[in-house]
Amino acid sequence: MTPLLLAMPGNEALAERLGQSLSWEIGALQVRRFPDGEANLRFLSSVDRRDVVLVCTLDRPDEKFLALYLAASIARELGAVRVGLVVPYLPYMRQDARFQDGEGITSAHFARLVSGFCDWLVTVDPHLHRHHELSEIYRIPARVVHASPVISQWITHNLQRPVVIGPDEESEQWVAEVAKAAGCPYTVLQKVRHGDRDVEVSVPQPELLKGMTPVLVDDIVSTARTMIAATAHLHAAGLAAPVCIGVHALFAGDAYAALQAAGIARIVSCNTVLHPTNAIDLSGAVAASVQALLAQ
Repeated sequence: MTPLLLAMPGNEALAERLGQSLSWEIGALQVRRFPDGEANLRFLSSVDRRDVVLVCTLDRPDEKFLALYLAASIARELGAVRVGLVVPYLPYMRQDARFQDGEGITSAHFARLVSGFCDWLVTVDPHLHRHHELSEIYRIPARVVHASPVISQWITHNLQRPVVIGPDEESEQWVAEVAKAAGCPYTVLQKVRHGDRDVEVSVPQPELLKGMTPVLVDDIVSTARTMIAATAHLHAAGLAAPVCIGVHALFAGDAYAALQAAGIARIVSCNTVLHPTNAIDLSGAVAASVQALLAQ
């Protein structure tokens, strides 16, 4: 019997696409709230003696996580053989060190929580900086889906004369991968530090980019300040309005409106977090990763 796919609230569209790609049954899970805000969950599809896969992106983790934990725990209580998670956006990864006295390494604590209630995890481009692999903090099999090949395909099929631009030197490796797969050139904005508070950002050889379509790419778009600043530098260099592509469209506060007002041509994101800018579908890549993990 194939695994049963279940969507947490707000994840129905991605679960539907995954179900089509994997030819899996999509089950029904009812999540409602008592008047005082407590969650009440009820499986409307039988999970007894089945593998269960819960689909839940965690862009607002403090609001969503407890219901996900309860769903996994109740599935086990009702006889599920294994419980896997498809979490396109995996939170609590940025705090991978103790930056100030009194802080904790919350990425490790969150990983311990997740590892305690599920059997495996698939996610998309998590923030891996000081942790180089999820296996350093997660005690369960965990697979990372890379969005760059699908982003490259979108660029190839939708843009004329693209040039991929990274917002800083740290982005160069990822930007180079996207550009290589798209068959187009790339460059990275350069920072020249004149002092502790005086940093000049410039576009290298802007004359070579005239007549091309600048494509700004970043993994997580939260405040969007990086893309807004990069757009200003492109305009100052006399280049065309950029197309902005983000993997995870978090857009905190007024970030989306601010980026729209910055003089960009278009904003595009992957469907890891539900947002009006979703135009790049990663369900095929996620489905392939899930299949590969379960085949082990």
